Amino acid sequence: MVIGIDGAPYSFLKLHKDSGELPFIRSMIDDGSFIQTDSVIPTISSVAWASYMTGLNPGGHGIYGFVDRTSNPFEMYIPTGNNLKAKTIWQILSSLGKRVIVVNVPVTYPPKSVNGIMVAGFLATNVRKATYPPEVANYLEEIDYRVDVDSELAHRDLGEFLVELDYVLQKRLEAALHFIKNYQWDFFQLHIMETDRINHFLFRKYADKDPIYYERFMGFYRKLDAFLGEIRSSLPEGCEFIVLSDHGFCPILKEVNINRFLMENNYLKFTGSNKPKWQNISRETKAYSLIPGRIYINLKGREAMGSVKPGRDYDRLRDELVEALTNITDPQTGAKISQRVFKREDLYSGKETQKAADIIIQPSNGYEIKASLEGTFMADPGKIKGMHTFHDAALIMSGKILKPGEHSIIDLFPTIMKMMGIRFNDCEGNSLI
Repeated sequence: MVIGIDGAPYSFLKLHKDSGELPFIRSMIDDGSFIQTDSVIPTISSVAWASYMTGLNPGGHGIYGFVDRTSNPFEMYIPTGNNLKAKTIWQILSSLGKRVIVVNVPVTYPPKSVNGIMVAGFLATNVRKATYPPEVANYLEEIDYRVDVDSELAHRDLGEFLVELDYVLQKRLEAALHFIKNYQWDFFQLHIMETDRINHFLFRKYADKDPIYYERFMGFYRKLDAFLGEIRSSLPEGCEFIVLSDHGFCPILKEVNINRFLMENNYLKFTGSNKPKWQNISRETKAYSLIPGRIYINLKGREAMGSVKPGRDYDRLRDELVEALTNITDPQTGAKISQRVFKREDLYSGKETQKAADIIIQPSNGYEIKASLEGTFMADPGKIKGMHTFHDAALIMSGKILKPGEHSIIDLFPTIMKMMGIRFNDCEGNSLI
């Protein structure tokens, strides 16, 4: 049994298990291992879980963000499971005759056929479209199962948002217990997206110990702790149990709009006198950005309006941009907005590397990278108050002593394969046991 708690920070779990506020997590840690792990870059849930489920970096599986583009013609699209270019844990296990149940994991929509049950997660528009086999949706509709919380509620009423968050979590538990008890399985993957949702909207209030919402925030995590305990108690004797997160979280200090930086420094230009639009990118453009912090050179022969010549001109421009982006600072504090700025070959390898951005920013904690064509270059955060962090993901494994050292979410793939007695070499990372 593997449970993903999306965006639950190691530092947060450690603090509150030590204080006794998360008693089940504490008992699990006392009986096993609890380590801090790294996420992936860009630190986005769809990218991180795609890396986890395939054991590959984005250059191997082809998912680079919540939004991507085709270069010629230039068109935006939202990557789904159809864009994932590598086999997943559950597909491989299915092919070996293992029975699997997969519930709510990002980048599993549209659901693929497996030897068992698949309930797709984030990006599935409704339960009826989220299940394999299709008749599984009948049960889920009966219990009013929700694919995701309605995050728009948080923009209108945080109290109402929290009520729905609790309801969605409870329905996730109800469905999971039903599948655990009523179906045969060898591998069960359950994903909790609600942790990511509450962190995005309330992590600042938690960090500031807001007199109203701090306790409600902690109340949600106490419910999650009880949720994990109930799942554990329902498992068959001897079942291995893993809990992990895909990234950490911290409060947002500033939103940093990279396209505004590119526009103000004459790297990104538009035709016409109206407000800038993607369809009006000029041939004079040298670079543009997609979230989060992915910069594409307007390369001749690749981009629809490409103008930068491959070779020396491309290399010179990319070096220039890396230096410029590395040195951007917050004018109020002098703090750098990035921990590091990478060229794509520094991060990625594999058959899908050509889809990667030319430059990728790893932001400093607190500086959320945006890509709007409007607004200002740097601004205070809006309704979303929390951002993902690279270094603060968590892994808990019951009854196991893990190898020391730095570890990544990619290391879970070979670890799980080893735990299930399967030899599989077409992955990256190293087994943790």
